[in-house]
Amino acid sequence: MKPENKTTVDRRKFLRALGAGAGVAATTAAPLATSAQADTENNDEKRKARYKETDHVKQFYRVNKYPS
Repeated sequence: MKPENKTTVDRRKFLRALGAGAGVAATTAAPLATSAQADTENNDEKRKARYKETDHVKQFYRVNKYPS
């Protein structure tokens, strides 16, 4: 009987190949990224109050023992 030659990849070679493939994929995907978009809010919208102490926020503070 003839012994079969099995080609195995050890763990280090596998991880090295995987890392090299990730680097290639990252450099390939970079040109596909879209350009940054400008903010659409005007100055009045940027300055309006956003934080509101609603009932569930007050309950969160109470349960977690935040000082009032």
